[in-house]
This record gives sequence, C-alpha cells and structure tokens, in this order.
Amino acid sequence: MAQPKKAASIWDVARLAGVSHQTVSRVVNGSPRVAAATRDKVLEAIAELGYRPNRLARSLAGGAVESVTVLTADTSLYGPEAALRGIEKAARSLDWSVQISVLDPADTHSDADIVARLPRAGEPTIIMAHDEPGMRAKQVLLDTQPQAMVAIGPYTAEELAASPWLVGMDDGKAAAEATKYLLDLGHETVHHLAIPTSTGTFGGGKAHRADGWARVLRDAGREVPDPVPSGWTIAEAFKAVQPLVADPSVTAILCGNDNLALATMRAAHLAGRSVPGDLSIVGFDNTPFSAYTTPALTTVNQDFESVGRGAFELLRHRVDGANPRPKPSWPEPELIVRETSGPPRPRS
Repeated sequence: MAQPKKAASIWDVARLAGVSHQTVSRVVNGSPRVAAATRDKVLEAIAELGYRPNRLARSLAGGAVESVTVLTADTSLYGPEAALRGIEKAARSLDWSVQISVLDPADTHSDADIVARLPRAGEPTIIMAHDEPGMRAKQVLLDTQPQAMVAIGPYTAEELAASPWLVGMDDGKAAAEATKYLLDLGHETVHHLAIPTSTGTFGGGKAHRADGWARVLRDAGREVPDPVPSGWTIAEAFKAVQPLVADPSVTAILCGNDNLALATMRAAHLAGRSVPGDLSIVGFDNTPFSAYTTPALTTVNQDFESVGRGAFELLRHRVDGANPRPKPSWPEPELIVRETSGPPRPRS
C-alpha cells in the first residue's frame, strides 16, 4: 500500500522559490513588504507543491493571525513570570496569540522534543534561557531557526551587544554595585547566598550575580568567602543559610533573589540577630513583597516585564526584518535602599 504523500512545509516552499521562510510567511500573510517578482515566485512554488499553511486561527478569523511560543522551565519564579506578562501584553496589543510550553527541568529534552513543541516550523519563539533546559532550547533553535527566535536571560553587556538574538540585563554589574554598597557601609566582607546556575553542556557556567559579587571583593582586597548554594524555594534557602546566619562574624549577605533574602531574614530572626543591626541583608529583583517586609528589604530592581516586551519587539524585528533593531526600553538594574542594610556594629 502506497504511503500518503507528506504535506509540503514552509521550508519546502522557501527552497523551491529560492527565498527565506520569512518571505514565504509574509506572502502567505499578505504583507506589502514583498517585491512583485518575489511574490510571484513564492505563489508559483505554493501552487506547485500544494502548500497549505496550518493556520486554523487565521482562517477562523478571516485574516492573518500571528502567534509566538514561549519556552520556559518555570513560570512560578518572579523573573520569568514578569517577563511572560510583558510578552503577553505586547503580543495582545498587536492581536498575536501566545502559547507557553514548559520544559520540565527533571526531564532530558532531545533536539527533536524541543522542536516538536513548536506548532509549526519557523514558529516565532521566545526562550527563557536562565537555566539548563532554556540554554539547551536556545542552542537547538539557533541551529534550526535562528531568524525566528529570541532568548531572554542574564548576560553581560558584551554578550548582549554581540548577539542580535539576546535580550536581558547585566545582573553581574548590578550585583557588583550592591556588593560595593555594603563594603562602603563598613562591612569587612560580604557573603553570598547563591541561586542555582546552569553549569552543564549548554549552561556555560552562567553565574553573573556571583561573578559580580566576587569581582568587587577581589578588587577591594577583601576576603572572598565561599558562596552558599541554594535551591529556588524559600524552604531550600532557609535550610542553606542557617549556618551562615548563626556565625556572628557574618555581618552582610547578598542574596541571589528576594525569596532567598526572605528566608535569610527569617533565619536571622530565629537566631536572635537583628536586621540590620547585627546583619545586613540585600536581595535581588525587587519583587512586589520586598517593600512590605518588616524591615523593608533592600534589593536590586530589575524590570523583567519591560524586558519581556522588548523581547517580543525584537522577535518581530527578526521575523519581519523590515524595521531597525529596537533599542532597549527598560531601565538598568538599580539598587533600592530600604531598611535591611546598614553599617556594622562597632567592634567592642
């Protein structure tokens, strides 16, 4: 029995017409930004191959409906959640639909599995690339559809400038500024409760917050204590930080995010150490609760929602290719000084 003929894809049309798949997409969606001769070649290829775009939403709406898929390992963390909110707001404003696909960190994701999560070849995609699953997905889509993907994550200013598909903030620089602030208050050194980092094949050893913290201590000629590793949850952080908080020689802790800082504040309370009198604590991310803890948390503000909007705008630019690359529209990370930081007590 003969096997059914495989349906033609957008990539098949692009190869036959000698154009990019983005050009095929623009022709299919009726974009005016295609030369007449190019449009004719694409339409001839579509007719010859019998290509039918798999765009049910577009046919139901009677017009072109665009979509974006977001790949992420965790939507519960503040950074990815806020960035996703920014993506959704920006997409909705232009009548794009948003699909979310969660990459379970406990699973091993093959290249084929990652590509299969996209509803169609060349699907515009934004990747939350701050952990191992996200870093792997970033590499896979860079290899398979580099013009239709954007990655969000913690990168240095140099990395962001060198890669046209990256969006993010230099949180290593922000961690350095927070560490210098604590040293300027008079602390001999600053300890670090660290968030998990990606250190596998695709992780690249991303630990910019820890790198920025350690660099300032080295430059100042201060002791660089071993960072204390923590998981993402408050419970994991509470368990990890208790020995550090119990040490009276520890007077300042830079935490990898505000959840870790909240756990540190609780551990300090139970250890009978006042904040900031005995111990200064600085968080990271300026989560909504940080201004309402007692005492209010000193932290680093990062506008993840605006980064999400920027990622969507960059993705549109890369898929369409007609407009100049949008410039970052979000503020640099900024230290917000509140009530959990202060000078150390004078030595008796």
